[in-house]
Amino acid sequence: MKKFLINTSGCQMNEHDSEKIAGILEGMGYGPTLDRYEADIIIFNTCAVRKSAEDKVFGQLGEYKELKKKRPETIIGICGCMMQREDIRDYFLSKHKHIDLVFGTNNIHKLPQLIQRQLETNKTVIDIVEDTREIEENINADRKYSYKAFVDINYGCDNYCTYCIVPYTRGRERSRDPKIIIDEIVGLAKNGCKEITLLGQNVNSYGNTLDTEYTFPKLLEEINGIDGIERIRFMTSHPKDFSDDLIESYRTLDKLCPHLHLPVQSGSNRVLKAMNRKYTREEYLNKIDKIKELLPNVALTTDIIVGFPGETEEDFEQTIDLVKKIQYDSAYTFLYSIREGTIAAKMKDQIPDDIKHKRFQLLVDTLNEIGLKHNQKLIGTTQRVLVEEISKNDKTVLSGRAESSKLVHFKADKSLIGKIVDVKIDSVNTFTLHGFIID
Repeated sequence: MKKFLINTSGCQMNEHDSEKIAGILEGMGYGPTLDRYEADIIIFNTCAVRKSAEDKVFGQLGEYKELKKKRPETIIGICGCMMQREDIRDYFLSKHKHIDLVFGTNNIHKLPQLIQRQLETNKTVIDIVEDTREIEENINADRKYSYKAFVDINYGCDNYCTYCIVPYTRGRERSRDPKIIIDEIVGLAKNGCKEITLLGQNVNSYGNTLDTEYTFPKLLEEINGIDGIERIRFMTSHPKDFSDDLIESYRTLDKLCPHLHLPVQSGSNRVLKAMNRKYTREEYLNKIDKIKELLPNVALTTDIIVGFPGETEEDFEQTIDLVKKIQYDSAYTFLYSIREGTIAAKMKDQIPDDIKHKRFQLLVDTLNEIGLKHNQKLIGTTQRVLVEEISKNDKTVLSGRAESSKLVHFKADKSLIGKIVDVKIDSVNTFTLHGFIID
């Protein structure tokens, strides 16, 4: 059997795209491997959101030059968001002559034809669809887990935040047919899936491009009624579209996990306006107050960018103040990175790196202190945990996610992987909970 290796960077949507690529390759008769020297085809699925992700791929591709010399028959392909940018694509091809296959985010389904063309011509095959309103539904994904799954509900983005490259790499927003989504989840449930994570660049605007009136809360309601599904999560929400109806869903839908990831990016109205986020600090806080009133113990997480062009000390202090007001359980924090092709890349007053790093550390320290206090309050509580895998650090320990999405470690037999168990928490640290199973 021929073998394939997929190297994935980026978000959950990229992870799910890689599951689709794996499914296609397995349908062609390939099997997975983790050994690059055993692989007949190697695919790099790339991310363009941060420069660090780009630099990592550049470095990895350079390492594969030697492999290509030893195994010239190995097909090396690169796909994903980076390949949707012509400037990066051209640079890759000029520096890395050993690349055989280049495709984008909108034509994964064409992979079998692209591979065949490369084998027939022994030349680099490039196939990029710049934007499309069409959605290819006939792709079987090779799911990494049987008990939890990512499900795309919409693609692309229409928000055009000034720092973000996604609308230029993923295209304009388009929603999948709700019937197809429901059918997919019903099929997953029949195969033992317990937890669904709905994916989109902005799940809250789901339905905007459909011919019929259909909203994200309506989709959640239908999924909540599917037998076998025990948990529903979603990523990512945009605050401007986070509606009162969606807040009400947390009260009425028993399978919707009490965890909300709502990216704020900055606590300063001036910076939010420069980012083109289309909401104010006050509007964001109002939405958080509403969800807290409904669910006092909801776990809140967010995204925050430090060092956006023109960010003053006062702007940054407003971000710290917002973090303290909301008391997030955790956050994804990012140093602002210039992305060529975005509006922010041309802005004046780029922040020096030393100031960015100083602010970043203060933000992380503040978040970690709050996160630890949240976790300490959970000592003695019982958490419902979906057991996911054996701990990477201790083979006698299992790990999984509580309904709050907090990571929980506990000693148990690996036969429990894929099951939902009760774990009593007896110790914590900043990022994880530790406990023991209650029989």
